[in-house]
Amino acid sequence: MSDEKEQVHVYDDDLVEEDNALPLWWQYALYGGVVFAAVYWFAEHQVGAFAAQDVVYQEEMLSVRLEQAKRGGGSLPPEALIALSKAPAAVEQGKQVFASTCASCHRADGGGNIGPNLTDGAWLHGGKPENIYSSVHDGVAAKGMPAWGPQLGEEKVAAATAYLLTIKGTNVPGGKPPQGTEEL
Repeated sequence: MSDEKEQVHVYDDDLVEEDNALPLWWQYALYGGVVFAAVYWFAEHQVGAFAAQDVVYQEEMLSVRLEQAKRGGGSLPPEALIALSKAPAAVEQGKQVFASTCASCHRADGGGNIGPNLTDGAWLHGGKPENIYSSVHDGVAAKGMPAWGPQLGEEKVAAATAYLLTIKGTNVPGGKPPQGTEEL
């Protein structure tokens, strides 16, 4: 009986508060929430299991823009090309495309052979992402650069452009001297 009196609090002679145990379902919900939060935090911050929404959105928009470019024959916007240059899979694909189609004229490291040096800051036809994409896709017949768009397709041209954006400004040793206009 003394235990019950310890659990009862009386205020102002008519207000009674009793310390009852929480229902089990409340306790399970509380402990389950704490366990879920710990597992979620570990998976997000330590393992990186959940992709950030903005990253997922950018990847989806990039695939939509690639599909639009395939259907409409238009070029990709500069933001999409820059985003693609930060995607390791696309850069690796672009490196393979470059090695198989571009290295004969621009060297394997992009330093320039018959074609210009692609690793310096000077560009003959513009060094902005859209200019590079256009040069690869449409070619420059007057300079002997073939149009790779019809042969490679939009996805591989975009991947090659992404790779070129990653080697731009690296200035490989033994490269050709700068040709064209310096681009910032």
